[in-house]
Amino acid sequence: MSKKYFGTDGIRGKVNQGNINGEMFFKFGLAAGTYFKNLKKNKQTAIIAKDTRLSGYTLEPALVSGLASAGMHVYTLGPLPTNGLAILTKRMKANMGIMITASHNPYFDNGLKLFGPDGLKLSDKIEKKIEKLIDSKITKNLSKPNILGRVKRLENADDRYIEILKSNFPDSFRLKGIKIAIDCANGAGYKLGPKLLKSLGAKVYNAGTSPNGLNINKNCGSTFPQRIKSLVKKYRVDLGISLDGDADRVILCDEKGTIVDGDQIIAMLAKRWKKKKILRGGVVGTLMSNYGLQNYFKEQKIKFLRSKVGDRYVKEKMQKNKFNLGGEQSGHIILGKFATTGDGMLVALEVLFSMRKGVKASDLLNVFKPMPQILENIFVRDKNIINKLTCRKAIKKANKLMGRNGRLLVRKSGTESKIRIMGESHNKNTIIKCIKIIRRSIKH
Repeated sequence: MSKKYFGTDGIRGKVNQGNINGEMFFKFGLAAGTYFKNLKKNKQTAIIAKDTRLSGYTLEPALVSGLASAGMHVYTLGPLPTNGLAILTKRMKANMGIMITASHNPYFDNGLKLFGPDGLKLSDKIEKKIEKLIDSKITKNLSKPNILGRVKRLENADDRYIEILKSNFPDSFRLKGIKIAIDCANGAGYKLGPKLLKSLGAKVYNAGTSPNGLNINKNCGSTFPQRIKSLVKKYRVDLGISLDGDADRVILCDEKGTIVDGDQIIAMLAKRWKKKKILRGGVVGTLMSNYGLQNYFKEQKIKFLRSKVGDRYVKEKMQKNKFNLGGEQSGHIILGKFATTGDGMLVALEVLFSMRKGVKASDLLNVFKPMPQILENIFVRDKNIINKLTCRKAIKKANKLMGRNGRLLVRKSGTESKIRIMGESHNKNTIIKCIKIIRRSIKH
């Protein structure tokens, strides 16, 4: 049975349409609070962080009200990267953590990412149980007046998380003499990113650090790497770091102005971790991971597995196979040795740690030769269009044209009203022809 509210990465949609409104967020809070409260009798605590969207001011109070109505005591943290919320959930021994964010989406979207007491995203099974509670009668889950939850603001979450990140590296780790450009996407990492790098002694040039509630991810951040590329060239820095709206993704730019995606970063980390005997088991990628990455791991005798798209599925496969490294081309990278979910700043620090002895980013991050790959996103009103006969026939025709010379992947976006078409082949013209065949059937 498919899920009603949850997608591949929590709950997401346009604000004040569908499920993203104050009434539904009260229900989400009440349902999630009821579920997690029943698992842990002696302590009833939830912590909430958010990104910088204007809608956070309306959705957070509704969510808090739902949680407190379920009898949960709530700590609000303000803007904080998603992995900061995940780790503090575990460190504070809370029942649950909730991140109010739509990640890399535009400002007019918002949503939720839920974490259990272990700092991990919820399984499909748990999400379905919470969905049943969402649809149940509200009065059934309301707490008695004498056991309602209390709410408190935690002011130092940023500083606490910075110290946690730094504790993963030796005390001697410094970035003195290294110039860094960082684009924080006007999102959750807008304070933490530059503050962390400066605390380690780096010379920092920052952008995307003036959120106004409407400019998150707008012509900036990991989905708009042209911004970090221009900063790298302008200030002649050693490394460019580009985060997304909730800072769980990172795209890098080397000193020559070359954009470095998640696949190259994962390859670099796997290579280094194998040499240092840190790599455990192998690496998990996704169906979107470049075939060149798979070939590289085969050459290096590093086990490589693919999961469904979504960092939650990457993490699940990592756990199942006891791997400690995995991630996506988009820059969601999970360092299982340190974190339970993607963390852009943690990954950036791991790369910078490898550069500390004068290694250039262009030498470090040019690990494998990618197979030519084209990704096209098509806006649609109904994502189920790819299940219609005309579209299925077009996909079959395109796959026949591609043959054994490459691969095609057509899928619904789990977070936006888009169909994503990915083509991969040594022959770019073939990719273009195949995508054109499928695009016509979708836009017909």
